[in-house]
Amino acid sequence: MNGNIPWPSMGVLHLQEGSSKFRLTRHAPSEEVAFFVKHYWIVRWELSEGETYSQEVLPNPCMNLVVERGKTAVYAPSKQKFSYPLEGRGCVFGVKFKPGGFYPFSRLPAAQLGGRPLEAGPLFGVNPRELEEDILSQEEESRMVELAEGLLRPKLPPQDEQVPFLGGIVERIRTDRGMTRVDYVAEAFGISVRTLQRLFHQYVGVSPKWVIQLYRLHNAAEAMEMSRHPDGLELSMELGYHDQAHFIKDFKAIVGRTPEQYAKGKLDPEKAGNMSSLT
Repeated sequence: MNGNIPWPSMGVLHLQEGSSKFRLTRHAPSEEVAFFVKHYWIVRWELSEGETYSQEVLPNPCMNLVVERGKTAVYAPSKQKFSYPLEGRGCVFGVKFKPGGFYPFSRLPAAQLGGRPLEAGPLFGVNPRELEEDILSQEEESRMVELAEGLLRPKLPPQDEQVPFLGGIVERIRTDRGMTRVDYVAEAFGISVRTLQRLFHQYVGVSPKWVIQLYRLHNAAEAMEMSRHPDGLELSMELGYHDQAHFIKDFKAIVGRTPEQYAKGKLDPEKAGNMSSLT
């Protein structure tokens, strides 16, 4: 799992350019922790004096514990693309929870956490500044992971059967382009639309409709990364849109520009954010 931004890009826009500016590695958790945690991620960068770079990232339906100098917190899924400014030298460490995997720790409806970071100190019984120093001062990434595991293991809650169930739903939406409507998803998993929506509100923090839309746009961005001149109508139809105008509207709402502008690399005004969606 380790390596510099493995393909697919997982929402990292302009993947090839970004990979020359920073290094992103992902590390598997231990078997005990893996019930709740998808992976650990580490971003490092070292730019020349005076050089700056903004990496654009699409959101994803996961909670993240982000360990960053002065900004350590748990972040809920964002609903918009953001740009993370890089300059000088830096490192950020993160714990990416599986969809629904953070809820058993907090017991707070995930949808209530959107738009504001959750303090990590009281939840995990740690001083955030000390945690930053302990983890970010390490040169060996394996040691960073060991320290994170040591933080999480004593706090592991009882396993909740809804976590793997919701993980399966999100993975099906991600990989099956036929899952274009919420009622299709609910039927595939033998539950009502209302139950599906309630579970996503409580555990994931975003609606199933939004997750469907998000992964279609992830697919669109990756297709455009591979072809700088894609057929917009053909691409929109492949992603389950009934008309190209609807596809363009959704794409611009999250990515911040039209598919044509994105394919040409035309930037919109940057929106700063935390590092969590990059992972």
